[in-house]
Amino acid sequence: MGDHKAKGMEYEKTAENKLNTWAFFGSKYEDAADLLEKAGNSYKLSKSWDEAASAYIKLASCQLKMDSKHEAAAAYVDAANAYKKKPDSQQAVKMLAMATQMFEDIGRLSMAAKHYKDIADIYEKEEDFGKAMEYYDKAADLYSGENIESTSNQCKLKVAQYAAQTKQYERATQIYQTVAKNSMNNNLLKYSVKGYLLNAGLCQICGKDIVAVQNAIESYQELDPTFSGTRECKFLQDLAASIDEMDVEKFTEVVKEFDSMIRLCH
Repeated sequence: MGDHKAKGMEYEKTAENKLNTWAFFGSKYEDAADLLEKAGNSYKLSKSWDEAASAYIKLASCQLKMDSKHEAAAAYVDAANAYKKKPDSQQAVKMLAMATQMFEDIGRLSMAAKHYKDIADIYEKEEDFGKAMEYYDKAADLYSGENIESTSNQCKLKVAQYAAQTKQYERATQIYQTVAKNSMNNNLLKYSVKGYLLNAGLCQICGKDIVAVQNAIESYQELDPTFSGTRECKFLQDLAASIDEMDVEKFTEVVKEFDSMIRLCH
């Protein structure tokens, strides 16, 4: 491990010497970039995460001097991954934000989306659900624009989950309904529709507008003709009826019965 770190330091020092010399043909940035990439890899092998991140940031700077934005963005992602290992989530987010900006600038939108999702994942682990929602939303928009609908839906469902957890029931309802509609014509996704409609209905119920709940259940049956014959639909109808009748005992029994058949997610 010590050997790898020593090699990394040697590569980095040679790279810095290259950068401090005057080069007639301007190849010093290319030479330094090669050396800094080797330095970063050597530091990674020695688990010297700070040094690895620093080498990749210097590598990104060299790539920008050569107007190679794609390679610079990739170097910032490598720096972010090193900071994740340290771990230093704040610096990881900073590096990923720089990478996403560059990927957007050069039109690599699916790459930008991937790293917006990475940022969201970091905030999710830190339980900063507001920031997680913000970046899952950005990722969902870019994935959708690139016609990568299944991953876009995954990100949207994350937004819906945390919207519901933070009592933004209307927002969560809208997202679940949108994802359900988007999934109807997809053979791989259409079997998940009843689950999305169930979640949308539960968010409506949490919103405490019983008329809206009953209208929503009707609209879900129109959207998906198979929904009316499902346990999920019956569950929502029975819940709505027990709330309308203000029958706490019936409400409890309905939840218990459904939970025994299909374990509730949350």
